[in-house]
Parts: sequence; C-alpha cells; structure tokens
Amino acid sequence: MRISRRAAGAAAGVTLALGATTALAAPAANAAQASPAAPGSVAASHHHKLGTKSLVSVLLADRTGYDTNGKDFDILTAAVKAVLTAKPNSAVGVLGNGKVRLTAFIPNDNAFRKLVKDLTGTSPKSEADVFKAVASLGIPSVEKVLLYHVVPCKTITAKLALRSNNAHLRTAAGLSIKVRVTRSGLYLRDKDPNSRNPKVIAVDINKGNRQIAHAIDRVLRPLDLPPVAKHH
Repeated sequence: MRISRRAAGAAAGVTLALGATTALAAPAANAAQASPAAPGSVAASHHHKLGTKSLVSVLLADRTGYDTNGKDFDILTAAVKAVLTAKPNSAVGVLGNGKVRLTAFIPNDNAFRKLVKDLTGTSPKSEADVFKAVASLGIPSVEKVLLYHVVPCKTITAKLALRSNNAHLRTAAGLSIKVRVTRSGLYLRDKDPNSRNPKVIAVDINKGNRQIAHAIDRVLRPLDLPPVAKHH
C-alpha cells in the first residue's frame, strides 16, 4: 500500500542527517507556525486552520494491501483494523477521528519485520505472515503497542520535535517515550532496554491537519516484549 502523494507530501524523501543546529526541510505549504519551544519540552502546534483529515483515512487511502514495499504501512493498517474489529470501543479508534489532535510515530513494514525477527528469530517471507506473527501477541498486547505510538492532544511537527531534545512524551498507553536529537537524526527511547531505539525516517505525514505522523524504522516497545512463541 502506498500513501497518496497529497497525504505524504512532506514525508517522501526527507533525510534526517542533522547537525547540532540543523532543521528538517519541509514544504512551506500548510506549514504550521509555532513559537520556539524550551529545551526538553514539546509545544504543540496551535494553528487555527488545521484540517480534520484523520490518520486512518491516510492509511486507508490506498487499498492494495500487503505488498513487497517495506517502506509503507500495510502491517500497521492491518493491526489497527484487527484491534478495532475485536474492540470497537478501543482508544485506538481516536486515529479515525480527525477532530482530535494527536501525533503518531508510525512503524513501517520493515519495522514490524525487525520486531518479529527480534522476538522469534525468524524472518517471514510475506507481510501477511509478519502480521500473523504480530497478531499472535494477542489483541490486548497489540492494542497497547499501538497506543504507545500515539501522543494525544498534541500536533507535533518535525520542526517542533527537533527543538525538543530530552523531552518526555506521554503516550495514549499511559507510558512515556523520550526524544533524542543527535547529529545522526531524531530518535525515540522506549521502555525495552534490550532493543535499539527507533529512528524517525520520514516526517510530517498529514501535515496541515490536527493529526500528524512521523514514520519510524522500528516498533516502539512499551515493555520488554517476550518471544511471540510463548503466546501460541
């Protein structure tokens, strides 16, 4: 599944090779204006004209489903669908309400492959098989993992995030993630001490709306996840 060009305009081809004072280049169109944030804090964008297009609508824009493109979000989309099918009133449903401000750090398909490899020691050939391995964690665990990628009530653009080294972001799972800005990029520190920290690899997906997303190369872990095999 490919995100539509309009929805992912600022995300495509963005490089996060940052110097100490380097800001990400983003298209001027629909850019939200924000005042400088203090070190270690994240100030949400409060532009009055932000749209209400939801992140779910962005994920569902292309219905081609599983493919061989590891840089899109087919497995994430399947995980969201699975949780909402099993639990229609899940807090994950906020991703479909474009009137609610939030920032999501969304793992691409390659990120889920890395997760499954870390948990099982295997490398499923197809995205469908990767999703099956993720789903075997159980809906409650998948739900918690998804919510750990959502920062509610804040529209955090890349520009704001890059000013926020060492900030702690409280997620919809009730746990925090820590922002780390280095010369090599923007990273997120999760609750699993045994995993590598995800790196932000594409930014400002759905920019100009209350809900914004940034793609990451690994799945954030709200805890030290046990091997998938233990859940069979």
